[in-house]
Amino acid sequence: MTTLEAAGARGATRGRIAWAFYDWANSAFATLIVTFVFAAYFARAVVGDEVHGQQLWGTAASISGLAVAILAPILGAVADAGGPRKPWLAAFTAIAAIGSALLWGAEAAPAFALWAMAWYAIANLGIEFGAVFYNAMLPDLVPPTRIGRWSGWAWGLGYAGGIVSMVIALVAFVLAQPPWFGLDATTFEHIRIVGPLTAVWLVVFALPLFLFTPDRDRKTTGTQQWVSGLRTLGATLAKVRQHGNLVRFLIANMIYNDGLVTVFIFGGIFAAGAFGMTLTQVLEFGILLNVTAGIGAAAFGWIDDWVGPKRAILVALVGLFVTAAGAVTTHSTAMFWAYGGCLGIFVGPVQAASRSLMSRIAPPDLRTEFFGLYALAGKVTAFMGPALVAAVTAATGSQRWGLSVLLAFFAVGGALLGTVKEPARG
Repeated sequence: MTTLEAAGARGATRGRIAWAFYDWANSAFATLIVTFVFAAYFARAVVGDEVHGQQLWGTAASISGLAVAILAPILGAVADAGGPRKPWLAAFTAIAAIGSALLWGAEAAPAFALWAMAWYAIANLGIEFGAVFYNAMLPDLVPPTRIGRWSGWAWGLGYAGGIVSMVIALVAFVLAQPPWFGLDATTFEHIRIVGPLTAVWLVVFALPLFLFTPDRDRKTTGTQQWVSGLRTLGATLAKVRQHGNLVRFLIANMIYNDGLVTVFIFGGIFAAGAFGMTLTQVLEFGILLNVTAGIGAAAFGWIDDWVGPKRAILVALVGLFVTAAGAVTTHSTAMFWAYGGCLGIFVGPVQAASRSLMSRIAPPDLRTEFFGLYALAGKVTAFMGPALVAAVTAATGSQRWGLSVLLAFFAVGGALLGTVKEPARG
């Protein structure tokens, strides 16, 4: 009996719940740093210009995404050759925590823009690399007939974590008079604290996975692991034509995921600039998005297992296109809130069902490698999306025109996904 089989016999549910809590753990980074609080603070207070701030934030995201795109398949293949995934996940979780904590040093002056961009890029790299190893664990923990719901539940748990972390940030720091721990609001310490808060959140809530979730047995170590992994990756790439269905899915995911990346990176900055929302209002808007996204992810998990992940993704993409188009074009603050809330319902299902579909397509013995390729597909154009938003924003001087490019990603990605053949479900 392998380590996984023995551990599964003793407490499979505990291991799965602990695994799902990693989505809760990394949720604060996506919510407080990438999308809402720190991104808006960076553009408005550090750079001092929302349009130029959006451009610089996109540049940092592009550099980080390019690094992940290049290295994720390599590290995934090496991890498959070695066996266990948790050591890799622990290393990148630590990198993400350190990078997040050091955002505290980004004071409200243009001289600190490079500091903020650098540590955001490093922290984002840790989060994205960690997701490769985290996602690859799912099919080892869950029967094929339940992959959709566990993926959806985990995403829903992640959005719930985002809500709780935002409420804490709002009540304890942003709105508190005075902020907790004697923080100085005149120097934006009550805003910059979201960096260290994210780091602590990530470390504390990632611990259950490392304590209770089973891992694979070790196969090789040291140089042998790297040689074997790189050789396997080379063989996979050489035979890529034999995986045509997988390649079509990866390309489709690459494109529509770019639209999601654009929403996450620029949502808070757009709300602040186009509608004049304060940081507090942006935070409240983020809570709304997380509530609806969590509901959508959890609900679509059942739909995923019922009709299949491909159909679940296609339905969600149509919803994203319609609601995003409304959010970008409306000039009514009330309608922006309405469109944003509806948009959230479809964000979670696209992410959760894509992970589910990848889990079903990837060969079991090459799963981390293929999730590395999945990360590549999610990132190879991810640097292009923010760069395109930055370029269009700079050329037109309009945040609306800049952000409108995400609509093309949803439309084209959905069309390509229609050509993918979904594997038979067991």
